[in-house]
Amino acid sequence: MIRLDFISKDRMEGKTVMEKVRTILGMVKEGSLVVVEGGLSPEEEKTLIETTMLEINTTDDFFGIELYSLGDERSVSRIKKILGINGERKSKLTVIGPSNVLEQIRKEPGMISLLAKSSQYQ
Repeated sequence: MIRLDFISKDRMEGKTVMEKVRTILGMVKEGSLVVVEGGLSPEEEKTLIETTMLEINTTDDFFGIELYSLGDERSVSRIKKILGINGERKSKLTVIGPSNVLEQIRKEPGMISLLAKSSQYQ
């Protein structure tokens, strides 16, 4: 069986980068595919990848993660960039899963298609 966990934007709001990373990694290590509403910032993605790389070597049953984001971080026109005005945040999703569970990923503009096999963790 494959478990799919959705984390709302509200649940992640107010957490530090490491708290977000620990929440996500805990779920992924249990074999879940995790969908984060609002996505992760580039800094959060970087920290998640770095933390994952450190933890791969500490256990035999954790093979890493696959991470895919859908949607843009911000929509900013050239004029707004010149004037230094930030754009409005667009919707974004980030999907994270165990690398040994995700078999095939197809990403197209506005769509991510995942094929996963049953988790060995459960």
